[in-house]
Amino acid sequence: MAASLLPLLLSIFFLLKLSSTTANLHKVSNLLRSQLLSQPKPLQDIPPTRFFEVTKPIKVPKTKPCSSLILQHDFGYTYGKSPVLVPYSPPSHCPSQNFSKIVLEWSATSKGRQFDRIFGVWLGGVELLRSCTAEPRATGIVWNVKKDVTRYYSLLMKEENQTLAVYLGNLVDKTYTGVYHVKLTFHFYPAVGKYSEILASGHTTPWADLILPISRNLPLKDGLWFEIENSTDLEVKQFKIPRNAYRAVLEVYLSFHENDEFWYSNPTNDYISANNLTGTPGNGPFREVLVGLDGKLVGAVWPFTVIYTGGVNPLLWRPITGIGSFDLPSYNIEITPYLGRILDGKTHTFGFSVTNALNVWYIDANLHIWLDHRSTRTQGKLLGHGSGGSLSTSTLYMKGLNASFFTQSSRSISSTGWVKSSHGKLITQSIQEVKYTNLMVMGNDGNMQTVNQTIHFDDGVYINSPSLNYSIKSSKLFPLYLYSDYVDQGNKTYLSMANVTLGFNDDMSKLVGTHFSKTSVENLQTGQGSMIVKNNLVSSGLGSTQQVYNYSSPRFCYFRNVSSSNYTILYDIENSSSCRGRSQALVEFSHGKFSSIPARKVFLTSDLQEDEKGI
Repeated sequence: MAASLLPLLLSIFFLLKLSSTTANLHKVSNLLRSQLLSQPKPLQDIPPTRFFEVTKPIKVPKTKPCSSLILQHDFGYTYGKSPVLVPYSPPSHCPSQNFSKIVLEWSATSKGRQFDRIFGVWLGGVELLRSCTAEPRATGIVWNVKKDVTRYYSLLMKEENQTLAVYLGNLVDKTYTGVYHVKLTFHFYPAVGKYSEILASGHTTPWADLILPISRNLPLKDGLWFEIENSTDLEVKQFKIPRNAYRAVLEVYLSFHENDEFWYSNPTNDYISANNLTGTPGNGPFREVLVGLDGKLVGAVWPFTVIYTGGVNPLLWRPITGIGSFDLPSYNIEITPYLGRILDGKTHTFGFSVTNALNVWYIDANLHIWLDHRSTRTQGKLLGHGSGGSLSTSTLYMKGLNASFFTQSSRSISSTGWVKSSHGKLITQSIQEVKYTNLMVMGNDGNMQTVNQTIHFDDGVYINSPSLNYSIKSSKLFPLYLYSDYVDQGNKTYLSMANVTLGFNDDMSKLVGTHFSKTSVENLQTGQGSMIVKNNLVSSGLGSTQQVYNYSSPRFCYFRNVSSSNYTILYDIENSSSCRGRSQALVEFSHGKFSSIPARKVFLTSDLQEDEKGI
């Protein structure tokens, strides 16, 4: 019992039959064969529960959208099978062919028992959405995800037949009965006024003229993502760009699973070795995704710690899901300074690796390219490139299974280059500065764990040209605090507690000529959960979540303060009319100012017995 709250061993107490490697459920080899509870009988008089992720609404024009249902499919036993493939072509039935906004909508329902599943949506190999399913209940659930996909305009409006692929690896049997019934729709909002004239004229738009997939090629019996299984894995994709490109941005999608689903709470290998632990994911709590161009480091991603809908304590995410769980963030890396090295008409490569990785990370990317339509060839040169980083872990205390560790890291990458086009000579500078700290404490003979982690992720792009100066800077803060504890109450009964505090903050500023604008996102979740387990059966449990979301920009502000407990919304305050009354975060981010938190479990909510009213 000593290491019960470490990643794998804690889950053993919740499930009778557990793979000896991990508790993650996105791969069939690691699916849990839980016999905790009999399948609850559906209750016909209770409507399905609507799950949702708190985020700002998409600002759309007041025009009526032209909608196209692209896919309707029931994802039953789909693990290890080909993605669902459907043909796609631009919406020729729409009265207008110029659109100022395009929205992807994923709508799904499910009923029964099922684990959370990672899934992806690709068009022509370009990833449009990475998401996680909600875990159903006996009375059914429903959820939808709306994502602004206007940045993929050139791809969505390409005048040729393309293939849309959706991979959602699900497993259905007598225990796991949940089938995901899915509809995928694109909503095209016609442009009006001067915006419509700009689109019709073919003049430069904010969106890339071409998007190249940096992903695996079909046919596959999996998603189109690359799989990184350890720290030495390097996945490489060849590509070639047109010779008249003048800007390029690499958009990286990623998600982490199995032994690295909770990478931020993985203990050090020294701790695992000293205590002769087996089956416990290690390599410490630091991860970074490194991106190389022809073998040269050009960018790094220090990922936001998305917690999926079955993570930590599933009751925390009913019906409010974890930040980013329904729409996982993607990350931009400016490639423009390096264009001089890849404008030669030859094949080049992007490579992906993950520092300290364990099995498994899913990574792919989209290369957004802007073309000079007045020229058949541009020229460029890399003027300078620099990178440096540090990583250290200190054992502050270790006596048996009780220990504390402090890990810190930093990384900087900068590059400068010029490109000559019909727009003039553009000099682009890209800077990434990242800092990371993680304080981990193991106590109560390994049954208690706290993790206090902070990621500061700053990046900026600065473009100087004869006619216009442009800059965009982003300062992100990803705080995370976890606390886990296990208390033996005798008579084969124990109490497990699981709390979490999770934050996503992003301050972004943009300068175009003399016009300056700033946007800000403050998004904070806190959750408290507990379960009493007797004879390997979850006899009772409680999960409560509070979230404050605050977005502000020059033209639009949005505020929401919402709380839930065991599927019930306790309060929900929403305001999108002004920026006044900006609320303070529920919990301060500084060390030591979080409420207690237990973590490190993945299991099914439906394993918590539902009473006659349902949970």
